[in-house]
Amino acid sequence: MRLFCITCVYLVISACASTSGLAPVDDQSRRLRDPVKPYRTVVAGDTLYSIAWEIGQDYRTVAKWNNIRSPYLIRPGQRLKIKSGAKNVSRERSKAKSYASYHKVVAGDTIYSLARTAGVSVKKLAAWNNINPPYTIKPGQKVRITEPSGRSGKTRSAKTKHKSGRNSKKTSSRKTVVRSSVKSWGWPAKGKITRRFGQSRNKGLEISGKKGQPIYAAAAGKVVYQGSGLRGYGNLVIIKHNEEFLSAYAHCDRIIVKEGDVIKKGQQIATMGNTGTNTVKLHFEIRYRGRPVDPEKYLRRR
Repeated sequence: MRLFCITCVYLVISACASTSGLAPVDDQSRRLRDPVKPYRTVVAGDTLYSIAWEIGQDYRTVAKWNNIRSPYLIRPGQRLKIKSGAKNVSRERSKAKSYASYHKVVAGDTIYSLARTAGVSVKKLAAWNNINPPYTIKPGQKVRITEPSGRSGKTRSAKTKHKSGRNSKKTSSRKTVVRSSVKSWGWPAKGKITRRFGQSRNKGLEISGKKGQPIYAAAAGKVVYQGSGLRGYGNLVIIKHNEEFLSAYAHCDRIIVKEGDVIKKGQQIATMGNTGTNTVKLHFEIRYRGRPVDPEKYLRRR
């Protein structure tokens, strides 16, 4: 009897020891890659855009760190640098801050579209850049989109006041161009906004809905990622709209587009679901040069 009891105790201890090395269920769901490390090994399904999105960097910055040129192709097993060296961190941040302060004008840009992007009035933006009516800008021109330090946002009344009657038609036509440009955004889904940008560090909008309802592309562009490799996003689609803007559609139930597809504004790209979360919703983000921005500053009011 004594031998039997000793044997039972031994078996219980052995069982505990054999399971102590197993991670809890939640830990097993984590990605096997540490975002803190300076390098990352590419796995199947990764794209340069998805990796840059996950670490919160502009894809062009990650491409530059790794000497990767357009069309930014990467392959499984490739080792990518995902953090700049410690000596260069402050320099990178300084460059990023300066980079974010100015916008290089591209074809289709207008002072009105840039003002909308910056979230300021046309008069303020014109004053910061010494641009007089009719506010003409040209491709290649650098336009400040943040307020200069040490200056108020007040415009110079002498140069910004102009006869409104002479420019009313031009203003109207410019606004039409803005609405039809890449920077014209449409709502990606119908439903109630349950969480806004910035709430509890939210990087986008959360829109509630029913499982299976359509999700639409908010603007024209190209699909640069579709998959479920980014932790916390579930089934995800990332669309590149131009060199500066990307948008993402997370927690999809079914994705009906593939990487490389050219998408029109308003085209259905997926259906709403609850992958990677516990409620049916769409998590929608817009990123400008790798940085999350408030989608409601770009979307029309309902």
